[in-house]
Amino acid sequence: MIPILTIAGSDCSGGAGIQADLKTFSAHGLFGMSVIVSVVAENTATVTSVETISEKVIIDQINCVFDDIYPKAVKIGMLPSIESMKAVAKKLKEYDAKNIVVDPVMYAKNGFPLMDVENIDTLIKEVIPIADLITPNIPEAEAISKMKIETVDDMKKACEKIIAMGPKAVLVKGGHHIGDAIDVLFDGKEYHTFKTKRIETKNTHGTGCTLSSAIASNLALGFDMYNSVKSAKDYVTTAIEHSLSLGSGCGPTHHFYDLYKKAGIIKE
Repeated sequence: MIPILTIAGSDCSGGAGIQADLKTFSAHGLFGMSVIVSVVAENTATVTSVETISEKVIIDQINCVFDDIYPKAVKIGMLPSIESMKAVAKKLKEYDAKNIVVDPVMYAKNGFPLMDVENIDTLIKEVIPIADLITPNIPEAEAISKMKIETVDDMKKACEKIIAMGPKAVLVKGGHHIGDAIDVLFDGKEYHTFKTKRIETKNTHGTGCTLSSAIASNLALGFDMYNSVKSAKDYVTTAIEHSLSLGSGCGPTHHFYDLYKKAGIIKE
């Protein structure tokens, strides 16, 4: 069993954050582990409060994982404070962590801020340089690159600005902001564009967490970056296509659709 780690916030409603990451890892046949950096009181419609875990407990969690079960890949999600960013970056460098995928979570699906704007400089200085891949959506890429993104060419320019900050590769996620669901991957040499069909649904809670976790899962399984992203895109598209109408807001995606279908739990 291949071990993999997520470092992120906890979503009590189960659609995003740590919960989505662990479901994604399981769907890929991996042994998921977690370091919780914040506890978020949220559901499909709203975020009520956020409690940040202390720097000491974050460090203790990372030590416990790496000293006992060394992960093949690490997904980093929500890092709500400067202290948590510095602690996570320092420890992952100390342990020479492999296949680090950073999802720079700044806002919840309903727009609730999960990172203070003034923390972006620390994200750029401490966290982005340790990433094998960073996966910002359009608003996040705009905040990091400090430029407006309105076209695919703009996405490529943002990729260039962000990769100059130190990561090995950048995936700017267009979502439905620009035409169909178009994402741009840049490794410093080549661009790859991924385009998927538009799926008309409001149930997209946790899609960013799920995509980055799926990419990390594929890297842990030994795939290269291009195929890790391509496979993850297919996985997320299926999860959205068969999303769950739960709650009064943006419902969650179906992390186990293919698995349930193969097991005969889902019949079409």
